[in-house]
Order: sequence, then structure tokens, then C-alpha cells
Amino acid sequence: MRSGARAALVGGVFVVLVGTSGCGGSSGSEDNSGAGEAPAAKVVKTGPPSAAEIKTTAKDFLDAWAAGDTAKAAGLTSDVRAATAALGSFRKDARIARLGLRAGAPTGAKVPFTVAAQISYAKQQTALAYASSLTVVRDKGTGKAVVDWRPSVLHPRLRAGDRLRTGASEAPPIKAVDRNGQELTAAAHPALKGVLDGLRQRYGKLAGGTPGVETWISRAKGADGKRLPDETLKVLSKGTPGTLKTTLDARLQTAAERAVNKRPKAGVVAVKPSTGEILAVANSPAAGFNLALQGSLAPGSTMKVISSALLIDKGLAKYGKPHPCPKYFSYGGWKFQNDDKFEIKGGRFEHSFARSCNTAFISQAPKLSDDDLTKEARDVFGIGLNWQTGVSTFDGAVPVQHDAPKAASLIGQGGVRMNPLNMASVAATVHSGVFRQPYLVSPSLDHRTLAKAPRSLKPSTAKQLRALMRLTATSGTAAQAMAGVGGDMGAKTGSAEVDGQKQPNGWFTAYRGDLAAAAVVPAGGHGGDTAGPIVASVLKAG
Repeated sequence: MRSGARAALVGGVFVVLVGTSGCGGSSGSEDNSGAGEAPAAKVVKTGPPSAAEIKTTAKDFLDAWAAGDTAKAAGLTSDVRAATAALGSFRKDARIARLGLRAGAPTGAKVPFTVAAQISYAKQQTALAYASSLTVVRDKGTGKAVVDWRPSVLHPRLRAGDRLRTGASEAPPIKAVDRNGQELTAAAHPALKGVLDGLRQRYGKLAGGTPGVETWISRAKGADGKRLPDETLKVLSKGTPGTLKTTLDARLQTAAERAVNKRPKAGVVAVKPSTGEILAVANSPAAGFNLALQGSLAPGSTMKVISSALLIDKGLAKYGKPHPCPKYFSYGGWKFQNDDKFEIKGGRFEHSFARSCNTAFISQAPKLSDDDLTKEARDVFGIGLNWQTGVSTFDGAVPVQHDAPKAASLIGQGGVRMNPLNMASVAATVHSGVFRQPYLVSPSLDHRTLAKAPRSLKPSTAKQLRALMRLTATSGTAAQAMAGVGGDMGAKTGSAEVDGQKQPNGWFTAYRGDLAAAAVVPAGGHGGDTAGPIVASVLKAG
């Protein structure tokens, strides 16, 4: 051991204590008084909390929370400041008069518990009961076992910035009805719950109702700056609902919900091409994120509808004309290939479209400017404009890209992002020849302005696109799904590869007469096999 160092056993841990030499002119002799020695190193406990620590920490936190001791409860968490604010708001804003909390048996570090609260507001009282959970972790700074703080500890449906509130509802209730006057409820149509919440928040007052007293989750704004719909948890006294007419079709909505429920995760939207009216919106699972309206996924080869419009407009492709479809094509440092590395020797453009040849589109990238696809998507198909549907939606994105990502965008990869609403609108635009912004509530109710694309499809381009989609629906990759649909129809399949997924996201967009629909099945596989049957079911029901 070097000079000036001594060994000691502290808390069961062997440590080295180092003294200073040469201080104050000393010649390095040991100072027996201990002056100048470094303080003993503080040992911080590490590793996962023990079963005893988990049980004790959870009990102490729940006891303090139930007793209204906000400071003590927050002090037992990983984020004292955030927990103090949230726990204080829970009591004050939600009007909690009494609170009972009961812990269940832990599973590892996770402790489930039940909440039995008594809400009191303006001489009205009601009970609110639900289940939640907390997780006990080790604080890296102190070594103490603490509750890993997050808003869902207070209520499982709370997210960052959300609050529980009790009082007169901010928006009166609505009685939503479909285009034929049939009432639409979340009980009859579970997939519409989020949509109905959004419609109430925006149109409750305009519909003419009067507010009741409720306990609800007041949602914070999302990452996109848009506020998500509030969620009612308990009604203390009912308000008077105003009637709100929507563009939805109850019969078609039922068909859409049945179709997506055959998949663990899927979304579908149906629109009316001649008007832009949204006829059906359904997601599986019904609760949670609205994939159909707010999803943001690479659309795969369904994007080739827009890319084909661009190539036809530019004179780079034409129905009936020869078009290359090699096994491979390299551009921007990437080597692209077709599914199963197929090629079409001596083929025409319609053959490449119907069979979904990637290289037929990639090979045209060198002849395009970086912003050509962006302009075509926005100026003709309305993608990326500010859609005013009546609820919160993602309106598609086709960013300007360069080199390989530009080429990938032509086949619906790269930075291109869509959802079923966007792709149903694309099919509708092909059928009608002009972009009509989808909407759920007539703009005459609130005098909002719907998005308008700067130009329509050129008549010759629209005619060729319809021919391409019809060929795909009758003898191409969409033929199996579209069998039995009949009539004036067209379709396009898509499969979008995603890093880390064993199966691609399956896409399908199609129309039959004055009805267009699109669906996505995340990680489902080929679009014709997964999303195709969903869309076909909706079209057949229309």
C-alpha cells in the first residue's frame, strides 16, 4: 500500500482512505491527529430494491397519499417536484373528499393497488373506483427505494400534463347521429369513443346542449401541439345533450368495426369521393390510439398511386408504353430490389404497377427533382395540407428528400408517412379526379374552411390511374382481396418494411363507385392478404 494510505472496513465494504502529504511544509510524516485526512467515502446502496423494501415503500407511499400528506408521499418518489404538483392537483382539482388505497401482491417491483375515492362538488357526491399500479426503484443518488413517479400512478389513463378534474363540464354532452339520423354511441360503436369525445369537445356548445357536472381527464396538448379530447370518467349530474349530425353511416361503421376486429391491430377509414364525407372510422383495438385518423406510418406501395401520377404528369410513364422493371436498381448509394427479386422483361408500365414493381419507380428517381413528389402529393392529393375534419387528424407527410431517400419515397418508404384516412382520400381523388378534403361534420356548422389542393388531376392522368388501379384489382396484387367486389373499382396494395419487425405493415387502398376505403395492419404481412379483406368488406357493405 502506497505511503499516506490506510485501509478501513466501512459498512461491509473494503475502502482505501488516502491522507495528504507535504501539506504545511511537513516532510510527509504521518499526522496522528487525523488532520488533513479525506473523509470516509459514503457508500450508496445499489442494485434492485429487495422484496421488503418494495413492500415497505409502497405501503408508506399509499398511506401518506391516502392521509393527504402530500409532502411525505412526494418525498417517497423519484421526482418530488412533479409528484407534489400532481398529488396536490388530484385532491384539489378532482375534488377528492376521502380516499382509500389498498395494495395488492407485488409482481417483482410492480405493486398493483385499488383506489376508492369519494368525490364532493357543490353538494353532489359520488364514488370513483379504479385500479392502478406503481413501481419501486432504487434512487441512484441516495440509494433509497422510491416510487418511480409517473402520472399513471394517480390514474392509469393519465399522461404527462394531464389532470383529473371535477366540475361543470367544459363542453356540453352531444347526441351524435349519423347521416340518416341514427344515434351513434360508444356502447354500440366502441371504435368511435375517441371520435365522439373529440366531437363533443369541439362542437358541444355549438350543438346547443347544456353542461353537466363530471369528473374527467383534462388532456394536455400532444407533441404536435394539438390538444387531445378530454375523457369523462364519472357523471355526477347529466347535462342536456345537443344533437350533432355527422357524415358517418351507422351501417357502414358496423361493417368497418367487424372487419378490423378480426385483427389484433388494424385501422380503416371509408370516405365518399364525390363530397369528401367520412363514412366510417374503425380501429382495433377500439380503445387507445386512433391509428385510422392519427397514425403516421410508411404507406409502402400504396404510395405508388401518387408516384404514378407524378411520372405520368412528367411524361416518364404511360399506360400501354414499355417501362423497365429490372431485378435491381442502384441510386444514391443504395441498391433497391423487388419482392423476391423478380423482374418483368419487356413489360409495360401497367404491368409494373399491377405487380408492384419497385424498380420501375426507383429507376425514374434520377430524372426527378428532390421536391417533385412533395409537390405532387400536396398540390394534387392534398397531402400535408391543414385538414379541418372536425377532429384531430394527421394529414400525411411527403418531405423533400435527396438521393436514396428520395428514391425510397417513390415506393412509400423513406420519410413518407400516412394513415388510412390519407390513403382513402388518395383513392377517392383518383376516382373523382379532384381532392375533396375528408370531414366528419359539415363546415357550415362552425364556418371553418376546408383544405383545397391547388390543382386537380389532369384528365389523361386520372384516366390512366383508374385503369392502373382497375387492372391491379382484377388481375394484379389486389385481385384476390377484391374478388366479388365488382362494379367500377380499383385498388392498390402495399407492404412497408419496418426495422425490427419480422413482418411488414400491410396496406390496401381501393374504391368502388362513390365509396373509397383504406386500411393498415401493422406488422401483418402483405397488404393484399391482411388489409385487403378489411377494405373489401367495407366496399361490399357500401
